[in-house]
Amino acid sequence: MTDAALRLRLDTAALVANWRALDALSGAAACGAAIKADGYGLGAAGVAERLAGAGCRDFFVASWGEAERLAGLGFDIAVLHGVRAEDMTAATSGIARPVLNTAAHVARWRESGGGRCDVMVDTGMNRLGVSIAEVASGLLDGLAIDTLMSHLACADEDSAMNARQAAALRGLGGRTAARRLSLANSAGIALGADYAFDLTRPGLALYGGVPRGELAGVVGQVVTPEAQILQRRTLQAGDSIGYNAQFTAAAPLEVAILNIGYADGYWRGFSNAGAAHVGAAALPVIGRVSMDLTAISVAAAPELGEGDWVALDYALPAAAAAAGMSQYELLTGLGRRFERRWG
Repeated sequence: MTDAALRLRLDTAALVANWRALDALSGAAACGAAIKADGYGLGAAGVAERLAGAGCRDFFVASWGEAERLAGLGFDIAVLHGVRAEDMTAATSGIARPVLNTAAHVARWRESGGGRCDVMVDTGMNRLGVSIAEVASGLLDGLAIDTLMSHLACADEDSAMNARQAAALRGLGGRTAARRLSLANSAGIALGADYAFDLTRPGLALYGGVPRGELAGVVGQVVTPEAQILQRRTLQAGDSIGYNAQFTAAAPLEVAILNIGYADGYWRGFSNAGAAHVGAAALPVIGRVSMDLTAISVAAAPELGEGDWVALDYALPAAAAAAGMSQYELLTGLGRRFERRWG
């Protein structure tokens, strides 16, 4: 197999420091980790291994396929999407516990013999979860519930809905046999102690995302894409580059063509907006990002040549603003052609 021509440089120290900072902000509550979408694009097994070493004990994935890929590694995993009929073989194998979301999930789980589970309650997001009325009616009576959880709809905003959802979950205390209550995601942790309950479930902020201003300077960048130069060329004044000629050189310009594009999750929104760097030299993206190729100006580093590597600017808040996309999309869209390298 040839050496990878794309790399993701992943910072173990930053990942662990981010979790420890979020754990401290969670106060007396335990701090878990959302590692769905293959660890937000970093690689779920690698993320979980490093966070478990730092003291994290609760991990959350979306599907049973994700849980199966982590089976045998010894992590305490909950599957957020519950149990379809097709999931029951995996769900009853003991590799993870389900987060039950509907009365049908509850019935299916009871019929299988029950066992340890979590339950999602809808407190206003109207996405997944049993209703508060169903809980009050006894739907969950007798279940061995580890965590009764809900999910904030507007935690990244100063919305009155946040306090309403927290109050709704607090009102369920003692209504079930649940060992713990859980509400806060990354942004919810930043809202303060009233949202921590017994367990927090950060995702984005673990990986360097900043969903609320309070976390700026608290969490650090974890992911840096690196790409290799495939070709060097010189544009003359008046030459354009790339699809639809969206950049035209006003004067002779040294250019490098990188082997990265939107098929790798380096999106078209970075066209004429993104940047790379080598050391202190800034190398702006010029022209349109295409499927597999991106052009950068190397006027600030004319010594760069074919085979050299550059790092793409990917501090998530700034990169999201440049691309016009969410920080979540920038992480989870990182493609399979990257070799993921932990350092």
